[in-house]
Amino acid sequence: MTVEPSPLRRRVKKYKSINDIINGVNYAAVVEHINNNDYNDTVCDECGSGDRDHQLLLCDKCDKAFHMTCLRPIVVRVPIGPWFCPQCSDHPPPAVKSFTQTKIFDFFKIKKCTASAVKRISPQDSRKRRRRMVHHKKRRRLLPFTPSEDTERRLEQMGSLASALTSLNMEYSDDLTYSFDMAPRWANLASYEKGGMQVLSKEDTETLEYCSAMLKRGECPPLLVIFDSCEGYTVEADGPIKDMTLITEYIGDVDYIKNREHDDCDSMMTLLLASNPSKSLVICPDKRGNIARFINGINNFTPESKKKQNLKCVRYSVNGECRVLLVATRDIAKGERLYYDYNGYEHEYPTHHFV
Repeated sequence: MTVEPSPLRRRVKKYKSINDIINGVNYAAVVEHINNNDYNDTVCDECGSGDRDHQLLLCDKCDKAFHMTCLRPIVVRVPIGPWFCPQCSDHPPPAVKSFTQTKIFDFFKIKKCTASAVKRISPQDSRKRRRRMVHHKKRRRLLPFTPSEDTERRLEQMGSLASALTSLNMEYSDDLTYSFDMAPRWANLASYEKGGMQVLSKEDTETLEYCSAMLKRGECPPLLVIFDSCEGYTVEADGPIKDMTLITEYIGDVDYIKNREHDDCDSMMTLLLASNPSKSLVICPDKRGNIARFINGINNFTPESKKKQNLKCVRYSVNGECRVLLVATRDIAKGERLYYDYNGYEHEYPTHHFV
C-alpha cells in the first residue's frame, strides 16, 4: 500500500524570479550591431540576383551562393548533406573512359555466340508468315530497335554507356532488381494499380522479348551517351530510329514509394500507383540501371521544349507485372537527342527550369 506524503512534509522548490535571473547575467560586450538575418544580402554568384532565395545553395567550402537553376547541370532537388560548388568540388566533368571489347562483354554480361547460331527473325517478319482467318482492327504495334550493322560502332555505343554508368558508380542491368530490404517481386502486381493498367499485347510482348534477346548478345539500340555541360549526361541517336520503336525498358531497383519519400535520387520512375498508397512502387536507378537513366526530360512549360519530345514513357502490364517502356513517338534522325515527358503521370516533377 502506497502512502501519499503529507502536503506539509513535501519539499517546496524555490524558483528564482525573472528579475533575479536578468540581474545575474554577465552581459557580453557588443562590438557592432549584428543583423539577425545575416544572409539577407546573399546573391547568386552566377546571375547576381538574390531573388528566389529558397533556391539558393550555399557552398560548404567557399560560402558562395548559387541558384539551383543557375548551376550547370542544374540541381533539381536540395542536396542531402554537404554541398560544394563547381569551383570547390573535387569532381571535374567526367572523362570518357575507353573499354576494350573484352571489358565491354564482361561489363554487359554479353553471351558470346556465333553469328550462324543466332536466328535473327524479328516478330514482325514472323507475323507476316502467319495466316489470319479473322481480320482485326489495325493497331499500331511496337517495332524492335535496329542495331548498327558495324560491330565497331556498336562497341563504341556500349562503351559510352559503360563509361557513364561507371562514373556514377552504377552497375549495368537489363532487368528490374528486387531485394529483401526494398520491395519483393511479389509486390509488383499490375492488379494493384488504381484504375487498372493497360496490358501489353501478345505481339508487343514478343517484340519486348526479342529486344531483350538482342541486348544479351551485344546488339544494342543505336544510341550514344554523351556529357553536356548544360544538361549533364544525355542520350543521342547514332542512327535513324523509326516511329513506334521500342527504345528501352526503364530499369533499376524496385522499392516502395514510402521508403523513398526523402530520397535525393533525381531519376526515380513510377512503377505502380496502387489504390493502397503503401503498395505503390518506384524504380530507383541509383545503383543499377541501363541507358534509360541518362535520357533527359522536356520542360513542360515552354512550347519550344515540348517540340523536342520524341519519346513517350508508358507503363504496361506484362505477364501480370508492371513494366515501364520508352517508345519513339516519331521518326528520330541521327544526331538528335532523346527526350520524354517526366510528368507523364503525377505532374509533380519540377521541369520549369530544364534547358
